[in-house]
Amino acid sequence: MSRPRIVIVGAGFAGYRAARTLSRLARNHVDITLLNPTDYFLYLPLLPQVAAGILEPRRVTVSLSGTLPHARLVLGEADAIDLDGHTVHYTGPEGDGGTLPYDRLILAAGSVNKLLPIPGVAEHAHGFRGLPEALYLRDHVTRQVELAAAADDPEACSARCTFVVVGAGYTGTEVAAQGQLFTDSQVRKQPLRAGMRPRWLLLDIAERVLPELDERLSRTADRVLRQRGVEVRMGTSVKEATHSGVLLTDGSFVDTRTVVWCVGVRPDPLAESLGLPLKRGRLLVDPYLQVPGRPELFAAGDGAAVPDLEKPGQFTPMTAQHAWRHGKAVAHNVAASLGFGEPRPYRHRDKGFAVDLGGVKAAANPFGVPLSGVAAGAVTRGYHLAAMPGNRIRVAADWLLDAVLPRQAVQLGLVRSWAVPLDTASPELVRAPGPQGAEGTDSAAADRTPAVADRTGEPEMTEKRRVPDEPARSQPGGEPAKNQPGDEPARNQPGGEPARNQPAGDPVQDPDSATHPEPPGPIRRSDLRAAHEAATDTSDTPDAPAVHKPHPEAPRPRSHNPGSSHNPSNPNPSEGAS
Repeated sequence: MSRPRIVIVGAGFAGYRAARTLSRLARNHVDITLLNPTDYFLYLPLLPQVAAGILEPRRVTVSLSGTLPHARLVLGEADAIDLDGHTVHYTGPEGDGGTLPYDRLILAAGSVNKLLPIPGVAEHAHGFRGLPEALYLRDHVTRQVELAAAADDPEACSARCTFVVVGAGYTGTEVAAQGQLFTDSQVRKQPLRAGMRPRWLLLDIAERVLPELDERLSRTADRVLRQRGVEVRMGTSVKEATHSGVLLTDGSFVDTRTVVWCVGVRPDPLAESLGLPLKRGRLLVDPYLQVPGRPELFAAGDGAAVPDLEKPGQFTPMTAQHAWRHGKAVAHNVAASLGFGEPRPYRHRDKGFAVDLGGVKAAANPFGVPLSGVAAGAVTRGYHLAAMPGNRIRVAADWLLDAVLPRQAVQLGLVRSWAVPLDTASPELVRAPGPQGAEGTDSAAADRTPAVADRTGEPEMTEKRRVPDEPARSQPGGEPAKNQPGDEPARNQPGGEPARNQPAGDPVQDPDSATHPEPPGPIRRSDLRAAHEAATDTSDTPDAPAVHKPHPEAPRPRSHNPGSSHNPSNPNPSEGAS
């Protein structure tokens, strides 16, 4: 008799923990397959330290095959699910497709960047959901400081040394706090014009920094940021982003070459293609994380609307704390459905939050005890070391080296601006150039076309070589995660704040939403698969699926690999948390 087949889509906080728990509960009794675009689990809470040059990129990644020996890893992105046929169709990193049959399916695809209908944001801002985006930001900030130091024009110098972070949630607050320290260390070795220093702005329409946290922690973070020189502007956001800067809702214009978008996230679009009941894009499940009417289908993480039994009538927020614990709960319930143990409803109470503010500063309230300063910093770093599934010694070693040695501010040039667009469904992957000869273009000729420089001084691809619109992803359980005390890895909040600068994933309000259209969002898997079938079907059948029409200004999508091109970015992914 064949063993039951369990397929897990996504290896973020929820998916990774589900695979790890199932390997322990039903080892040698089930076949576990983990479908993910990358071969690593990304520990999102420490991503700001990668962008600030404290940690090397591989420190925040944990090998899936190395830590999940009893699970089969399949690299690829789910682009279609046949619920009646019990199969998952995916596209691999090199364009080859495949199908995975299952007896139990766990959807833990996580979340993607949330775009608001604000003119220019999609073109001029970058998210912060995946490792490629962190690497890009690290290079970009370094380059701007170096160009500013050599600039003769005071206005150009000022613009290049101005960095705008939109969203004062966990991610935005940490990016601004770490970024100010990073640029200050650079200008000590490479001074700017007399009287100038790097300028960081933190914007949010909320009334205070970290609106999801206790007011005492919020005040601590606000005080540290202001003492460090960060301009904290609450009740203010971006009205329009342009080539030369951003127009704010208070009417002022800020000249800048850097806009970091940390406004929040939304569920991965994979759930929308299933035709099942949703709640704000999240798949509705019962307290056992099972989809009603589908005994073989389970969901966890940011993409699942799980009833909050501690707060009747509400759903658990999109946080890493919840996503990580969802993973454990769903694993127990899947095992129980196969005869291993008893099902258990999901219950959870927050055990506190922690926000790393750089240096020895942090704000935390483990088990409700408010802490700040060095004590909070020690608790925060200790929590991260305990929560990480691996690389603890390497992370601790990097922290020690950062404390005694100057940071290395150099550009590696590994990730370019065009490779990490904001409107992507796969922040954990970089966008790759299109196939040779695509669209009848001579790729060799395109390679010979001289590159032009963008507003940041970075060489950009010419139109012929610009990458196609990325296919959607099956993103690794990209639920965001943030640091917080508790037994689960989480971003800098109990559950890696997916709804970054907004509580419980509530949409951030755009004061001018009625005056401009909704921006193009990530391409959905169903659109990509339809486009691929239409492109490869030479017959002229009236029932051929409709092809998704890309945004007028967006590059043409590749016709074959939704998985590899979506790696334009897509953060976290993401997951991007668990």
